[in-house]
Amino acid sequence: MADLSDYTSLRVGGPAKKFVEVSSEKEIIEAIESAGDTPILIMGGGTNILVSDDGFAGTVIRISNNKIEEEVDACSGATLTIGAGENWDEFVKTTVARGFAGLETLSGIPGTVGAAPIQNIGAYGHEVSEFITRVRTYDRQAKALKTFTNEECDFSYRNSHFKSHPGRYVVLDVAFQLRIGEMTTPITYSELADSLGVAVGDKAPVQSCREKVLELRSRKGMLLSENDHDSWSAGSFFTNPIISPEAAATLPVDAPRWPQADGRIKTSAAWLIEHSGIMKGQSIGGARISTKHVLALTNSGDAKASEIAALAKLAQEKVMTTFNISLEPEVNLVGLNLL
Repeated sequence: MADLSDYTSLRVGGPAKKFVEVSSEKEIIEAIESAGDTPILIMGGGTNILVSDDGFAGTVIRISNNKIEEEVDACSGATLTIGAGENWDEFVKTTVARGFAGLETLSGIPGTVGAAPIQNIGAYGHEVSEFITRVRTYDRQAKALKTFTNEECDFSYRNSHFKSHPGRYVVLDVAFQLRIGEMTTPITYSELADSLGVAVGDKAPVQSCREKVLELRSRKGMLLSENDHDSWSAGSFFTNPIISPEAAATLPVDAPRWPQADGRIKTSAAWLIEHSGIMKGQSIGGARISTKHVLALTNSGDAKASEIAALAKLAQEKVMTTFNISLEPEVNLVGLNLL
């Protein structure tokens, strides 16, 4: 019986009733079908998940397939099809090294390629949905393969059709369209522009952009490190709230505001947490707010999943009491509930 704390970046979680590792599409589908109607939990890198101390009373399927197909054209760019189990940052590193542009701002995000479209991962002004052409899945309900075009994925901020239908679709591989080039698109994120020494709206070398993104993520404790407990996290625990203009108007004048296409306003979860009274380094048992970034809830060495959940709930309650805004977890909760 596998202990799931050995397979998650938070290093917490109880045992799985059944644990299967698969490395090919055939094995993935066979494992899913063998589970029948019993609960299954699909895992890749285990970096965006908080599993309860009781574990998972079903089948955990850990995917490690890294199929790669490509077509490269000097005019149209590169079309890359990547298996769901491929390490995300290793994939990004490879694209940059080969002269492909687009994914550099998404460097250092932990996890696998298969998880990227589910969460529509994003950072420093870009989301993965900008580069995905299709997602091929196994539909557990129809018991058949199903391919989604970009439009059919229903991508939105940290959301997708797959996330909206939890448990139904298992991602097998993802196709990306990247351009060939040594320079980024215009840098829109001021923190990254400052780090690169350029103005917002200017371009920068793709390789330099990747290096600066990794530096920024490291300073925030968002790069996993075996020896740094302050990085034993699931990345950003909460998404940035998107609120009405009326709600935004009630916030202090220095609260971040990013207008959205639908008229709503996105604000910063980190700012809200810090200004609600939660402090870096604050802890409950072995669970601790990172000393580098309040959005990262960490395992200081001997945390329980219940303690991490309690710390997350405290942050939620503080923000709700102070600003009347509900924080939504970005992390996938298994056997736990913050409500």
